[in-house]
Amino acid sequence: MCGMIVDTHTHLWQNLDQLGPQISAQLRQQAAGPWEQMDASPHNHEAAMHCVDAAFVLGFRSRMLGADVPNQLLAAYVASNPDKLIGFAGIDPMVRGWQDELEQLTNIGMSGVVISPAEQGYHPTHSEAMKLYERCQALGLPVVVHQGNPFARDSMLEHARPYLFDEVARCFPRLRLMLTQCGHPWMEETLVVVSKHRNIFAGLSGIILRPWQLYNLLLQAHQLDVTDRLLLGSDFPHASPEYAIEMIYTVNRFAQGTAVPSVPREKLRAIVERNALEAMGLAAGPSGSGIRPQAPRALPRSAGHSAGALHERS
Repeated sequence: MCGMIVDTHTHLWQNLDQLGPQISAQLRQQAAGPWEQMDASPHNHEAAMHCVDAAFVLGFRSRMLGADVPNQLLAAYVASNPDKLIGFAGIDPMVRGWQDELEQLTNIGMSGVVISPAEQGYHPTHSEAMKLYERCQALGLPVVVHQGNPFARDSMLEHARPYLFDEVARCFPRLRLMLTQCGHPWMEETLVVVSKHRNIFAGLSGIILRPWQLYNLLLQAHQLDVTDRLLLGSDFPHASPEYAIEMIYTVNRFAQGTAVPSVPREKLRAIVERNALEAMGLAAGPSGSGIRPQAPRALPRSAGHSAGALHERS
């Protein structure tokens, strides 16, 4: 599966109200440009994904913000094209019963989990979150950490810092994690974290809408030799994967005719064509069977982490 193009950050919803009153109000104010109409219906999603080989479809749930994109909606859509669409279910570890929901996810075709500590109101190493990571590691389920774009008024920025996942990665070295938006606005911090942990990746979603910021980020990643930790992401419907690819390939226009350095073309191509399925521990099965975690689903008898790693944080 060499040279795959995978959009690791796309959304699906029936209407903006499923994102909760704060986020939906912000997005309605934003809707101006051609890709800012915020129509994340299955029809529009399918049309936008024509240029990629596979796409992560992310759910979202937050009791704190009153948001709930039904995981059943994602599952039904993913089932319509299981060899291309990969469902990541929204899980809020602050909601009682998340364990039972997680157990049901694989039965409805989900291949990973989406969390958002800042928008769900907990420290990334809260005891319930650590239990979630432990279970996901045992099941081989990758975890996408969604960074708000934009953050809601009640989002807790103190829980959004990328460095907070350093402890998570130390406790769960087999857990595959992706930080969306490259941890914006703490992008340099994200690059340090991904350089330290081989199981953490950073998505370029969101940043591709800000070309100058994208150039500086990719240049710094190149100079730190961590471009292999970056994954293509459009954050559809905020942008299309086609647009994201164009922005990455044209990022060196800022360096043309100047003495400032550029990002090697082969590094840019490697980002666009990176096999994100392999990076996130996923693999395609026989045609029609979908894309699922590679790791065994059974929880080892001795599974667990140091009790000292569990923190009762809110």
